[in-house]
Amino acid sequence: QVRMVESGGGEVPAGASLRLSCAASGRRLNDNAMGWFRQTPGKEREFVASISWDSETTDYADSVRGRFGIARDDANNGVWLQMNSLKPEDTAVYYCAARRSAFVSRSEVDYMYWGRGTQVTVSS
Repeated sequence: QVRMVESGGGEVPAGASLRLSCAASGRRLNDNAMGWFRQTPGKEREFVASISWDSETTDYADSVRGRFGIARDDANNGVWLQMNSLKPEDTAVYYCAARRSAFVSRSEVDYMYWGRGTQVTVSS
């Protein structure tokens, strides 16, 4: 059983930065692609970023490209999401996830393991 736990969320003003962390336990995820998704009330969960098993490939949603960065945290068997220049529309619950596959994906159905999420609120 893989357990993934996000941390680092909070409430910040527009323009600020936050770093989200995700740590996994239960099995090593060195060979797995990982990703971040987010969801706001009444909307479907949407893709934010993904990183391949070897960190060679990353992918970002257009809405966050250039502001967010994803990186693997091998020491904690997890992944980070550095979020800069935050906007009120970035307000959401952020989820980390891991695939069985080694390669990036934007589709949540491709991800097998999920955390419970961490709330990010950006005030205007």
